[in-house]
Amino acid sequence: MVADIKRTVKLVTQQRNIDKPSDMEGFPMKRWNIEILLLDEAGNERPATCFTKAVYNLHPSFANPVQTFHEPPFRCENEGWGEFDMTIDLYSTEKGGKNTVMHDLNFANEQYESKHVVTFKNASAALVNILRESGPVPGDENGARKKDEKKRKRAPGTVDMEKLADGLVKLGEDDLLHVVQMIHDNKSDDTYTKNDIEQGEFHVDLYTLPESLVKMLWDFVSSARGA
Repeated sequence: MVADIKRTVKLVTQQRNIDKPSDMEGFPMKRWNIEILLLDEAGNERPATCFTKAVYNLHPSFANPVQTFHEPPFRCENEGWGEFDMTIDLYSTEKGGKNTVMHDLNFANEQYESKHVVTFKNASAALVNILRESGPVPGDENGARKKDEKKRKRAPGTVDMEKLADGLVKLGEDDLLHVVQMIHDNKSDDTYTKNDIEQGEFHVDLYTLPESLVKMLWDFVSSARGA
């Protein structure tokens, strides 16, 4: 189960008067547009590539009140004289589900912005990778970002890591279950592991294991091969 991932969506709305007759006296006709962006952890704007489409649910008086767009920035542009509240359905890539945000279309300013926090539940590995481009995701603090640094800092030990990896993949199912338990019981804060329940796979970066655990695994693999 992947932990929920939160991101901030920014809606940018622009509007201006146009020279067209209005259906309502005293209310000039407007051309307005809305674009959808993603904010990274530093507040910088990024394309909202985590969404496959945005569905704008406009006022029912529009000839086509439900409008769908499939490419960032999911620009929705229309004409009208009135302000109204709408909902925007944001559909995520790779099983990320749907998020619905409320938007107040108003003509107080020529341009204004609004921010909304959306939550991605049970994101797939592909969606997690897309979301990682805009900020950390759960699990990064447990080794994903430290992994390369750990590899560089790790002092050469007595265990040949390539031979250990080769030995691990050749173990039987019962021995592998024992290895997984050993890793869970003896890993450090820097250890990177990932349990892919859907695929029935367990991933571990051997280079992030403490030296004592590496030695334990080597002894176990050696004894299993010798049995």
